[in-house]
Amino acid sequence: MITDDLVTDHYSRPDLGAAIAAGLEASGLSVDNLSVDDLAMVDEFHTGGRGATDHLLNQLDLTRGDEVLDVGCGIGGAARYCANTFGTSVAGVDLTPAYVAAARQLTEWVGLSDRVAFHQGDGAALPFKKHAFDAGYLLHVGMNVADKTGLFATIAHVLRPGARFGVYDLMRLRSDNLAFPLPWASVAATSFLSSPDSYQESLGAAGFEIISHEDRTETVLEFMSGVAKGLKAGVGPPPLGLHLLMGPEAGTKLINMVEALEAGILAPVEIVAATPHHHHLHH
Repeated sequence: MITDDLVTDHYSRPDLGAAIAAGLEASGLSVDNLSVDDLAMVDEFHTGGRGATDHLLNQLDLTRGDEVLDVGCGIGGAARYCANTFGTSVAGVDLTPAYVAAARQLTEWVGLSDRVAFHQGDGAALPFKKHAFDAGYLLHVGMNVADKTGLFATIAHVLRPGARFGVYDLMRLRSDNLAFPLPWASVAATSFLSSPDSYQESLGAAGFEIISHEDRTETVLEFMSGVAKGLKAGVGPPPLGLHLLMGPEAGTKLINMVEALEAGILAPVEIVAATPHHHHLHH
């Protein structure tokens, strides 16, 4: 499918592990003695960063030992944070081979390889058994997925009954035109934004029950506007930052995104849903 290749090309960074290692060194950190927190600046590739990850994970009723699914895991920041903070095991899936390779490398560096595993592949064709997971989440993935109902249905299949599933994506509140490039798409052809209502409909159609939803714009703008101001003022990025994942146009992508958030065209929205406790018989 052409879109998958375009999405992968958009995100592909050769030798990501080496670039991150260099960034760590420049920040005075060593791969031999590295914590999950040391990586927070580079491995939380979504608006609101680590705080946003924590906010979502805290609503998933996680218990030590739970098996958790991370769809579109990127370089694995949220997966490592989840395992480290909540004592869970995590399986991450991502389309981009360079991300999966970097995810494994970073996970080895922080000593979590026994509990956090990564699979290269499509979230819409998950390589797991039915009811394999106690919880799942996706962080800033839906913007690259045209068929969200299909994706959610695939995820519902591998979650146990009563499992919680958290979605944190940028969603469209108004139909105004957007300026590209953006962090998840260089061109409009690979951007599939939907409204919060449309997400809830897709989740419902896939068999989920909605528990809550929350617009996180305010928190995110507090977090982002400092970054955007610095970029506009020509302040260079820190040695360890998301620009390592976004490539040479990182500044433009971030500024365009912040402007769309400030204009109220887009919002970072969190939706928590759950699979039903009871099995319905299908004929």
